[in-house]
Amino acid sequence: MKAYVIKAGSTSFEGLAKVEIPTPSAGPGEILVEMRAASLNFRDLLVPLGRYFGGPVPRNIIPLSDGAGEVVAVGAGVSRFKIGDRVCSTFFRNWIDGPASPADRPALGSPVDGVLAEFVVFNEQDAVKAPANLSFQEAATLPCAGVTAWHALMVAGRSIKPGDTVLVQGTGGVSLQALQLARAAGAQVFVTSSSDEKLARAKALGAAGLVNYKTHPEWSGEVLKLTGGAGVDCVVEVGGAGTLKQSMLSLRHNGKIGLIGVLTGFQGDTNPHPLMLKGGSLHGIFVGNRAMFEQMNRAIEANDVHPVIDRVFHFDQCGDAFAHMQAQRHFGKVVLSLG
Repeated sequence: MKAYVIKAGSTSFEGLAKVEIPTPSAGPGEILVEMRAASLNFRDLLVPLGRYFGGPVPRNIIPLSDGAGEVVAVGAGVSRFKIGDRVCSTFFRNWIDGPASPADRPALGSPVDGVLAEFVVFNEQDAVKAPANLSFQEAATLPCAGVTAWHALMVAGRSIKPGDTVLVQGTGGVSLQALQLARAAGAQVFVTSSSDEKLARAKALGAAGLVNYKTHPEWSGEVLKLTGGAGVDCVVEVGGAGTLKQSMLSLRHNGKIGLIGVLTGFQGDTNPHPLMLKGGSLHGIFVGNRAMFEQMNRAIEANDVHPVIDRVFHFDQCGDAFAHMQAQRHFGKVVLSLG
């Protein structure tokens, strides 16, 4: 079968290679999935560059954590799936519900093999049924970005409810899925971006207020204006240290911040004093477990939510997809089609 690997020791995108490897088979408790689509996340850019946790990969590894496909074979004892089921991978192995230590939950795409191959074997515990209302390409956007957004909105701290206010940063996969899920829950959503064109597209998705952070570097002031001085109930924080101060200043009293990403790097003003004064909370979010994924999928079906896809690349255009993602031209998810 055809697959992509990141070569051992890779420190550039030159380490991403298309290869022929044996087609796997499903053992006891496993399912064999013919992959139909996969999607890229920011972490997927870091792995071939040798900048993800642990540095350069020590062996050839199949990249990407997020994919969707069809079950084509089941091993002995499988009870959760049957041939023909449409499924998504879970980001982590062995994390079904509740808390778990990192050692108990290896992630697909690093440190274990991911989904960018024609066929992939999963333990039946490490997959979920894809939402019935979504295409394979749409479903492939969910395992990391969707579950991360759901965790930040609906699990960490109190759940978002009708009338609440949410702030999302930028228009990448996590932020746009958070916008859609929060809108489906009845919340007002405010969006920051450096692009007026992208802000206009966010408004078309239901954003209630828009802030260009290049025009307004101290953008928390604009968020406070949009909320009548109150601040927001929840910030989906994907920037990290470089944006955390503004997120804390944007928060309503007793609000929460879901700390997700490090897009602005590791340097910045992280003094927690504003959080203390607001009685706010900061929750570290590292994707989530299978139970969260299944909860989110029910909400997606009930509200007919369709994730935003920026562009679909063919399987043979993997390098182009990585370059497009790296250029930060995308609005929503970058997807690879496997057929």
